[in-house]
Amino acid sequence: MFDFLKSKAALAATVLLLAQAAVLYSSIRPEAIPQGRPLEQLPLSMGSWDFVEDYAVDQETRDVLKADDLLYRGYKDPSTGRVATLEVAAFRSLRNGKTPHSPKNCLPGSGWTQLSSNMYPIDIGDGQPIVVNRYVVQHGDDRSVVLYWYQSRQRVVASEYAAKFWVMADAIRLNRTDTAMVRVVVPIVHEDADAATNTAANFIQAFFGPLRRILPS
Repeated sequence: MFDFLKSKAALAATVLLLAQAAVLYSSIRPEAIPQGRPLEQLPLSMGSWDFVEDYAVDQETRDVLKADDLLYRGYKDPSTGRVATLEVAAFRSLRNGKTPHSPKNCLPGSGWTQLSSNMYPIDIGDGQPIVVNRYVVQHGDDRSVVLYWYQSRQRVVASEYAAKFWVMADAIRLNRTDTAMVRVVVPIVHEDADAATNTAANFIQAFFGPLRRILPS
């Protein structure tokens, strides 16, 4: 079902048509906006991972993101010394010009160079694995693995085009456009990108359930 989403041209045309339909619907009925729970309520300990600190997000960045709620937090696995950063930008509505900023655009703007990219499946113990974007990026001598995706209504989507499609489809079917962009960053140590990827996947397996319970269902 929805195999046409694999074609970028067909997907782009479908998104445009859905956007037009969503605009028409929004003009004749008010949007249903789920509130959800504050992201700061994400547990400080999840699995083997413990809270390190909440990082400050400057006002300029907040103005660019235009998210309704932001989480920028560091965690660490004391048993291994592994560290990971979790960033979540949650939007209760994407009307009025709001849209999640794709890391593939934000990272180069912050000085990071993309070395490789691919889709990466992660088993979250829920039947089908989720499929996310995997990027290896470099800034000077520093390298990191970045895993990110878009999440709404229990749905995980890697593609930006597909994410827009589902937001528009939800706007028409359910009269809501809430979504979130989730990003995990893990530094690469000793040039071992596979180890960093495994660390990121382990971290995601720990927080995915708690985060899903916080975001609107």
